[in-house]
Formats: sequence, C-alpha cells, structure tokens
Amino acid sequence: MSTIPAAMLRQSADLPYISLTSELPFVDKGSFKLQLLQVSIESGLWVIRTLFAPGTTVQKHKHTGEIFAFTSSGSWYYLEYPNDTNIAGSYLYEPAGSIHTLHVPDSNTEDTEVCFVMNGANLNLDSQDEVESVLDAGAMLDVYYSLCEAQGENPPKVLGV
Repeated sequence: MSTIPAAMLRQSADLPYISLTSELPFVDKGSFKLQLLQVSIESGLWVIRTLFAPGTTVQKHKHTGEIFAFTSSGSWYYLEYPNDTNIAGSYLYEPAGSIHTLHVPDSNTEDTEVCFVMNGANLNLDSQDEVESVLDAGAMLDVYYSLCEAQGENPPKVLGV
C-alpha cells in the first residue's frame, strides 16, 4: 500500500518578509518586501509573496518560463502595457519569453500584495536590453536566506528545502 503525501503548510508568520530597496540591482525605484514561500531548484519553481510600496519600479526583465500572478490588494501594471492594470482579485498569466517592467503607481494608498508562481529565471535587463543579472530559484533562495540573516532572522523553513 502506498502512502499518500501529506500537505505542507506555512503560516505567514513562519516566513519573514525581507526588505528589498533600490540599492539592489533588480529594483529600479522604491522598495518592497518579499516572502519566499516555496522553491524547487531542480524544477526551477519559486513562489513569492510581495508587498510593493507605492511608486516602486522593478528592473525590466525577461522570463524564461511561465509566470502566474494573483493580486490581493493595491494595483500595478507593466510600463509596456499601461492600460492593463492589475487590481485586487486580478489573475495574470505571463508566457515564457515575456519582457516587461513592473510598476506600482505613486498614487496607491496602500501596499500592493501580489503572489507570483515563477518557473525558470528572471533575466534582468540593462538599458540596452542586455542581461545584467539572473534571478532563478537557487539565486532567490540565496538572496532570501542572506537577507533574513542580515535582518536577524533564523533561516526559515521554506517549502521544498
């Protein structure tokens, strides 16, 4: 008889938010907080919950795999598609190969919460659309653990690790 795998649960308090600011290469303007919920280095999967401050812009990037995004609060859009605004309750699918620059309007009155399920890597692009840095499941895990430690947090039990 085979054993049915158990579901795995993490409460929000189990995984600290790390703060990311424009001092990092992949944040052009503003700041946001991030929780790494799950990672699979083998498959390239990484799942994050983000809290973007009003006025935040993330570096232009290209995805090597599919992305699924669900917005819980606030609003945001891609600078390349300013008429396609994600608001609370929005679901967004991004095919592999998509290129864009995430922006949160300055006029937002609250943080914008978005959960992203990512497959593959973000290829962060410079002003000539050349790859400046790569952020994938393994790199995100390293960044998350490093910034947790810098914030005085013990290494959290991210799903998949």
